[in-house]
Amino acid sequence: MRLAPGKRLLDLGAGSGWPALYLAQRSGCDVTLVDLPLDGLGAARARAARDHLSGACWLAAADAAALPFSDRAFDCIQHSDLLCCLSAKRETLAECRRVIREAGSMIFTVISIAPGLAPNERERALAAGPPFKVEERVFPELLATTGWRLAETVDLTPEYLRTMRRMIDEEERRGAELIALYGEADVIDTKARRRRSLACIEDRLLRRDLYVASASWKTAP
Repeated sequence: MRLAPGKRLLDLGAGSGWPALYLAQRSGCDVTLVDLPLDGLGAARARAARDHLSGACWLAAADAAALPFSDRAFDCIQHSDLLCCLSAKRETLAECRRVIREAGSMIFTVISIAPGLAPNERERALAAGPPFKVEERVFPELLATTGWRLAETVDLTPEYLRTMRRMIDEEERRGAELIALYGEADVIDTKARRRRSLACIEDRLLRRDLYVASASWKTAP
């Protein structure tokens, strides 16, 4: 990511600030956090104040497909599992391309459907995990047509599987606390969704990948 003091990092779907605030604290870069829920951004603002960042920190409640920033405003963009939660994938990637500087990079993870599934397997995968999943092979095409050059792809599915198992175990262990926070019906629904997702990951119907892309200045966004 080549982050350093004076560089600008944009985190989309930032939630409460992980990992962007950690990266800013370690590198000294400036960071901008973008999301729509204000609760998460409020938590991120409080954490940024506690972390005493050496660089600047800005927060914006905005749609990733319509970013309120000028062209070529950032050196690096990161987002974690954002595109599988959005229908406007192409528009989001085009906006990212618009606001990236020359020689800038974008690093992101995404949960997708494994290619070549039988109809019943695809139906299972669509019912599990994030709401706007597509097949893994779609993302290289989306990047190419929005002015990005794909530099590297890393399969994170084994780590995704371990994380999902650990999350389920922790939620079971803290069941009473979660019910007190969210209510029994919500906790039961969440457990069922987690189990469906876990089964699809174990059966290799769902996967998680990390993409590293750089701005292609031969192609206008």
